[in-house]
Amino acid sequence: MKETLALIERVRRVNPTHQQITLTVDQSLSGLKAGQMVLARVGDSWNPYLRETWFPVALQKNALTVECPAETFYTPGQVVSLLGIVGKPFRFRRTLRSVLLMVVETDPAPLLMTIPALLANKVSVTLLLIGSAKGYETEHVAPEVEILKGDADFNWANRVTTVGWADQVFVVVPPADEMATFARVWALFKELRADIPPNYLFGVFRPPLPCGVGACGACILRGHRDTLLTLCTEGPAFDLTELRL
Repeated sequence: MKETLALIERVRRVNPTHQQITLTVDQSLSGLKAGQMVLARVGDSWNPYLRETWFPVALQKNALTVECPAETFYTPGQVVSLLGIVGKPFRFRRTLRSVLLMVVETDPAPLLMTIPALLANKVSVTLLLIGSAKGYETEHVAPEVEILKGDADFNWANRVTTVGWADQVFVVVPPADEMATFARVWALFKELRADIPPNYLFGVFRPPLPCGVGACGACILRGHRDTLLTLCTEGPAFDLTELRL
């Protein structure tokens, strides 16, 4: 991982609540894959506050695009300091027919970069928006993606069918209370399936990352048998069968 400077080239609104920012970035970020992150600080002066965790939604040559809330103000020409690449790519199975991307009470940015590659490999993709995530408008998402919406109690049409057809599930929840929300997701899938096998249900974590290299210990998760997992080096996606929820 290293620090590089990026330049904001374009800012565009994609729906009433979110905008996408395209930056010209260093060649060292060209290998970034779906699930991996960069730690960003806008401006060219040092400050003592934590960097923002940005999940790219697209990467083409030296152009990286991220999605963020519309109320955050960015302008073309701004300089952004980036630390990256942080984390490991999502672990998709080699043979897939369908993937469920589940968004609970938050925005889907950490999951969006997966969609083009999955569709290109003829994998069916369902985007499930739960609770307040229903307000996220999806006109800019590829039309091949099935969009489902559910309420805060995890009710949506054809729940059993949706869960049964998915070969893998990736879930993103609000950063403020991730473990408790992932515990709710786990309970839901235990109710809808006979069992939850390994390499099936993944939680995508988004806590603040002070260092990004596993040195500070701020992002440690506890696995079974009291193993300690650093999110910034082994995440952000973890198989929920391997965690103590």
